[in-house]
Amino acid sequence: MIGNRFHHSLFCGLLPCLLLSCGPLAAQTTPPFEVEETTIAQVHAAMKAGSLTCAGLVEKYLDRIAAYDKNGPGINAIVLINPAVRKEAAELDRRFAQGGLTGPLHCVPMIVKDNFETKGIRTTNGALALSGFIPDKDAFQVKKVKEAGALVLAKSNMAEWAFSPYETVSSILPGYTHNPYALDRVTAGSSGGTAAAIAASFGLVGLGSDTGNSIRGPSSHQALAGIRSTMGLTSRAGVLPLSLTADIAGPIARTVEDAARVFQVIVGEDPNDPVTAAAKTHTGINYVYGLDTGALKGAVIGILRPAYERDSADPEVLRIFMNAVEELRRAGATIVDPAPIEGLDAIRRPRGSGQCMGFKYDINHYLAALGDKAPVKNLTEIIKSGGFHPSVQRRLETAEAGPENGPDSAACQADREYRDKFREAVTKTMDRLHLDAFVYPTWSNPPRLIGDLNSPAGDNSQIYSPTTGFPAINVPMGFSRGGTLPAGMTIFGRAWSDATLLRFAYAYEQATHHRHPPVSAPPLR
Repeated sequence: MIGNRFHHSLFCGLLPCLLLSCGPLAAQTTPPFEVEETTIAQVHAAMKAGSLTCAGLVEKYLDRIAAYDKNGPGINAIVLINPAVRKEAAELDRRFAQGGLTGPLHCVPMIVKDNFETKGIRTTNGALALSGFIPDKDAFQVKKVKEAGALVLAKSNMAEWAFSPYETVSSILPGYTHNPYALDRVTAGSSGGTAAAIAASFGLVGLGSDTGNSIRGPSSHQALAGIRSTMGLTSRAGVLPLSLTADIAGPIARTVEDAARVFQVIVGEDPNDPVTAAAKTHTGINYVYGLDTGALKGAVIGILRPAYERDSADPEVLRIFMNAVEELRRAGATIVDPAPIEGLDAIRRPRGSGQCMGFKYDINHYLAALGDKAPVKNLTEIIKSGGFHPSVQRRLETAEAGPENGPDSAACQADREYRDKFREAVTKTMDRLHLDAFVYPTWSNPPRLIGDLNSPAGDNSQIYSPTTGFPAINVPMGFSRGGTLPAGMTIFGRAWSDATLLRFAYAYEQATHHRHPPVSAPPLR
């Protein structure tokens, strides 16, 4: 450092100060851009200021993955890196030099769950049986984020076939994905790889899928914002199915604003997913500009106690939730407690007619549509191949033994009637109590130890949003166990209230700032 100052002073003495400033070298050096906990807005501001390039940003994330995913703490969230990502980043830098930002997600390095089709990049759904599948097109949501300027940085590990809400283990990647807040703890499932990667700042934002829990649960376990949209507002085309009666795909991010920025890009009608036909009547909403720190003032929020109250619920998590309720009240919300859904006890899921569609029906039709591109043609071939983790064998075999029950079956007719009654009960209760939303802890218990499937799980996400198709958002509400294990709160509302729920989540986040980064993946120096 002394030598650097000497040569700098000598050089200054040789030229007039009009040509070269003779001030201290440190004053002329731009501090390096730190990617840990950064946001889309901060990245774009640095690029506009000339202090950050897309290639430089990508390299910083690749350095963190190299240091912390398989090495160091061994978070084990990443399945593979996009081999073309450096080339794609250089091209975005070229276009930026010509005309500025290429879109609202310009050079946003994204972590994409390995059940999203990604053109030219292996997509496996976590299973060795699909290790030979390299799509020739992008899933709708991947296509939309790319069009907005984003990059697929890496594919993330997942619970194989998206079966498990509890842990993230597959046959395509050895070992479990570890929770970066406590390496002996689970990430939840099935989007646990995306969530762990975003929590550890391996990428800027991520994409996950949620059939019963799998965006909101991993977001809760890793202090993130995760959005499960209204059914029909976002497309599932190109995402390997678990059960299309409930499957949703969407963003996972460190901030509500970043989640909203991705959400803004991916919503809308897609002819390849007929359920999105309803989205065309809900266009023109700006989910980002509608965010408001004062959004909770005057809001009426109901406490949905039946969603989480059980004998096995962790007392500390419940105390954290009740503190969150007080934080909502301090932010201006009126709290209705309790706010039970009237008539729900009389509504029973149909029995005897079997499951409506579900994994066997959906995966067989998905693979059939792939034609020659599919390395296996149906569930029978998957089981015969042996290309799966032992923990999922029984579920695969149970699905194969059951009927397919297509959309015109008696099982599906009974299922539709059940869901209609459930939706009606929720909507009538919200109308009667003048509620804008419900809230409840996303999980009633802390993240389990890896390998522990006996202690209480605490997953509260499987019923209300998946059954109704109504939106739900997870937002961090604090930490248990001495500030080490994240806990999340779900904000759940009526159909097409996604913008309202985002505003509430943003206002709560900005009033509390509960998230902090995990100590297992500190800034690189």
